[in-house]
Amino acid sequence: MVNYDDKRDFYRMMLNSDVSVTIIDDEANSTIFATCRDLSATGMAIEMSHPLELNTNVRVNIESSSATVQPLDVQGKVVRVTEESTDTYLIGINIAEID
Repeated sequence: MVNYDDKRDFYRMMLNSDVSVTIIDDEANSTIFATCRDLSATGMAIEMSHPLELNTNVRVNIESSSATVQPLDVQGKVVRVTEESTDTYLIGINIAEID
């Protein structure tokens, strides 16, 4: 199923949702608030004010605005970090597990 314009295996759903990102590799399990720009079956892109290191293990939680839809809680690894502007970074996360 590689018929999309960007040659991806899964379609990306464009979002603009607030998320909490917990850094699992950090002894304190630091939590950072960010914005999820897009989501697919295997990954997501989040926008935040500072970069994360490549290969950092994270847990990302997207709360639901509806009582009928469960929140999304995933674990993954940082696979891409792009500086878009001063204090704006786009972080690519490969999803390893969905809870």
